[in-house]
Amino acid sequence: MNEKKKFKFALPHVYTLAFVLIIVFAIMTWILPSGQFQRELIDTPAGEREVAISGTYKVIEKISNDGTDLRQGLLEILMAPTRGIQAAADVVAFILLIGGTFQILTKTNAMNMGIRRVIRKLQGKEVLLIPIVMLLLGIGGTTFGMSEEVIPFYIMLIPIFFAMGYDSMTTFMVVFLGPQIGYAASTTNPFNVLIAQGVAGIQGNPQLIYRFIWWIIMMAISIIFVMRYAAKVHKNPACSITYQDDQLKKHEFAMDEENTEFTLRHKLVLGIFALGMGTIVFGILKYHWYMDEISAIFLVMGILMGIAGGLKEKEIAEEFVTGVKDLAFAAVVVGVCRGILVVAESGMIIDTILNSLSNSLANIGSVAFTTVMYLVQSLLSILVPSSSALASLTMPIMAPLCDLQGVNPEASVTVMQFANQLTNMISPTAGMTVAGLAVCKISFGQWWKTIWKFFIVITILAMVFCAISAQL
Repeated sequence: MNEKKKFKFALPHVYTLAFVLIIVFAIMTWILPSGQFQRELIDTPAGEREVAISGTYKVIEKISNDGTDLRQGLLEILMAPTRGIQAAADVVAFILLIGGTFQILTKTNAMNMGIRRVIRKLQGKEVLLIPIVMLLLGIGGTTFGMSEEVIPFYIMLIPIFFAMGYDSMTTFMVVFLGPQIGYAASTTNPFNVLIAQGVAGIQGNPQLIYRFIWWIIMMAISIIFVMRYAAKVHKNPACSITYQDDQLKKHEFAMDEENTEFTLRHKLVLGIFALGMGTIVFGILKYHWYMDEISAIFLVMGILMGIAGGLKEKEIAEEFVTGVKDLAFAAVVVGVCRGILVVAESGMIIDTILNSLSNSLANIGSVAFTTVMYLVQSLLSILVPSSSALASLTMPIMAPLCDLQGVNPEASVTVMQFANQLTNMISPTAGMTVAGLAVCKISFGQWWKTIWKFFIVITILAMVFCAISAQL
């Protein structure tokens, strides 16, 4: 008996997608006219930036008199990933170093023990666990891009929330929305804001104060939403969308009784981490620090956290290598995606694309402009959920486009960070969303039905912040 195989659509791997785009852009160098804007250096709050001058675009011959051919062939396609990694060496090195530093932090177990300590302290005032955990995870999301690190908290908190009279959806929303909203409203997140600014050529995080304000507003709305949902479930457990499923889950998840002692070493590690992040924020605001300076602080943080956490010299080095290895994928993605830009720049079609987009969007106003950018980035986020990969893929176009439209190029960063992470909240291609739902045994249907109103509100709010960013 022959069974018909059902066709199942699968998204290509991000490396595959990037290489396909390299080929597409190489073909475009044979089809689109080559051209160039005149550029000038302008002063910004973060220092000098080179920007394209509107109205100065001119077409350039594909083959010059000296024999230079702007059309990109097979050899250029094959060399593009290597050249892209070389061109993005500062960003690639930054990602790898950050990975090593945070692996050392993870190894000390200080973050987990800190959260457990807070949980123990709240006995009798359990309802406060919701805002406290969300705030702590939200700080992690907005500062250092906490994401995969939250997976253990699902398992740790589910039995606790069950014992408090809440459901598994409450657990998922607390653990997921805290870092996710923090990640979306990034302040110093190296995998989101800092990489996007680096690719866009923006130094010093000039809108950092506003990003803190946006983070506070979004976290407040998120906490209120989750607490209202939790209160409703606590009052009437049967109204929970996961009520029937939770009857089985309560038997599957047992309370973890392992040692939760919060030692002096844990306190020292977290103190060093807080001091280091404070130093980075101060350096960005006061001295317009960029990737080299920030990387230096992270490196010192990693070494000091390892020593304070009781790790031996060999352990610190091995954990650093492990962290570098874990983020090698993200680092190389940035480089390969930069290869797309290398091909487009070598064929001199970037300015042609910018000129076409600029003419199409002329005179639509900054609010409409940032809204269009937001929608485009949201659609791209379904294909490229990774914030660092999306930044590398889109910032070379979006930031100069802002310059040509006469709006603050920081708007391109703000749009990317919000559109990417808020779309990932409901996207089946976002690994952390899928992983969290799987651990809590919640279906996408249950999640979408619970979150859709909140998603609309938070998305509209994000678009408002993007419009404000364009005007600053």
